[in-house]
Amino acid sequence: MKLFGTDGIRGVANADLTPELAFRVGRAGATVLAHSSERHRPVIVGRDTRLSGTMLEAAIVAGITSVGRDVVVLGIVPTPAVACVTVRENAAAGVVISASHNPIADNGIKFFGGDGFKLPDPIEEEIEALIDAPNLPRPVGTEIGMARLAQNLVRHYYHQLEEGATSLTGMHVVVDGAFGAAYAIAPYVLRKLGATVTELNCENDGARINVGCGATDLHPLLACVRTLRDSGERVIGVAFDGDADRALFVDETGSIVTGDHVLFALGCRLKRCGSLAGDAIVGTVMTNIGAERALAAHGIGLMRAPVGDRYVLAAMRAGGYVLGGEQSGHVIDLRRNTTGDGPMTAVLLLGAVAEAGSTLNELTAEVVVAPQVLVNVRARSREVLSAAPVLEAISRAEDRLSGSGRLLIRPSGTEPLIRIMAEGDDLATVEEAVAGIAAALREEIERLEVTLTPIHQTTEDH
Repeated sequence: MKLFGTDGIRGVANADLTPELAFRVGRAGATVLAHSSERHRPVIVGRDTRLSGTMLEAAIVAGITSVGRDVVVLGIVPTPAVACVTVRENAAAGVVISASHNPIADNGIKFFGGDGFKLPDPIEEEIEALIDAPNLPRPVGTEIGMARLAQNLVRHYYHQLEEGATSLTGMHVVVDGAFGAAYAIAPYVLRKLGATVTELNCENDGARINVGCGATDLHPLLACVRTLRDSGERVIGVAFDGDADRALFVDETGSIVTGDHVLFALGCRLKRCGSLAGDAIVGTVMTNIGAERALAAHGIGLMRAPVGDRYVLAAMRAGGYVLGGEQSGHVIDLRRNTTGDGPMTAVLLLGAVAEAGSTLNELTAEVVVAPQVLVNVRARSREVLSAAPVLEAISRAEDRLSGSGRLLIRPSGTEPLIRIMAEGDDLATVEEAVAGIAAALREEIERLEVTLTPIHQTTEDH
C-alpha cells in the first residue's frame, strides 16, 4: 500500500499511523537521507499539539537514531519553522509530525530536505521502498545516533518573521491559533511588531486542535471580529490551521479573506516594487476566476497547478516565480521561506495593509469572487469516478457550465474523499451541476457497497 500522499504520510494515530510504523519510517528516512549528507548533520524534528504527537515523536526519533543519525527535537512549532531551522542549522533534513488541518485523531509525518523543501516524489518512493527492509544499518556503541532538545533554535524562525517586516503599530489583530502549533509564536511576533493582539484558541491543547476553530472553521473568528467592530474597533482577524502552514483572514467589515485575496494583495504589492518575477503568480485549479480577472487588470498572470502546496511549489521553482499559493490559505513566498507559512503570510499581509494606509477590505476589494461550490463525497476508492452513471452526470454538468464556468473533480490526496467543484457566474447553475454529480456518486458508491457486502450465512447454510 502506498504510504506517502500529497503531503507526507497521514492516518489515524495508533491505528493506521502506529508508533511501530513511525519507527520504521524514521529508519528508512534517515537511511535514504544519509546518502547525501555527512553523519554529523542532524535531523530536525518538530510537531503540533496533537495528543499523539509525543508518542510518534518518540518513535520516529528512535528510528532515526537507530541508524546512526543525530536528532534535534524542537517540540511544538509551526511546520514552516522546521523548514527554516533545518536550513539555518545546515541540518540533514527536517521532519514534521502533524496532520495539518485534519481531525484530532489523525496525525502525519512529512520530511523536508536539507534545503528546506519538501522531498520530491522519487526520494519519498525510495524511503517507502525501505520501510520494511530487513537490512538497514544497526550501528552500536559510539555509532548510535543521539537525540537532544533544541537550545533556542526557534530563534531562527522568529528572526525570519521579523526581518524587514513593516511596523504594525496601531493595528488590532485577533489571532485564532486553532489550539495548534502557532498558539504562542503568532501572537508573540505580531505584538513584537507593534500590533495589539486579542488571542482566540491560543492554548496548547491537542484535544481541541482544529475543532470548531482556526482556518478550518472561521465562525469563532468572524464572531469575535464582528463584536469588536460593533463596539467601534477597527480590527483584522487571522486564523491558522493545526500546523500553521496556512492562514485565512477576516477583514474589518467582518468578511472572509481567502488565500485568493491574499495572493492578489501580495502579488500587487510585489508588482509595484518590481519584485514579482515573471509578472505572474502560481495558483491552483481551485483559484477563483475572480482573482484571475483582478490580477489580469494589474498585468499579473496566473499560472495554475494541481491542488497541493507541493505542486504549487514545483511550478514556482520550474518557472522561476516567487509567489504562489492556494485558496485554502497556503501561501509561499520564496523570498522568505521554502514552504507554506501562516505566520509569515500574516506578517506580510498585515504589513501590506499598514504600508498602504488603508484597510484589508479596500486592499482586496477588486477580487470579485465568482460563485464556487465545493462538495465532498466520502469514497474509499477513486474507481467510482469511472462508473457509467457518474460519467453521464459529469457530462451533463459540463454541458450546463459550457461557456460560463468550469468544473473540477478530484480525489483528495489526504482524505478518503472525492471533491467536486464547480464555478461560474450563475450560482443556481453551479449548484445544479455539483448536486447532480454528487447524487450520482453517492448512488454508485451505495450500489457498490451493497454488491461487495458478503451475504450473511447462518449455521444451517454450513
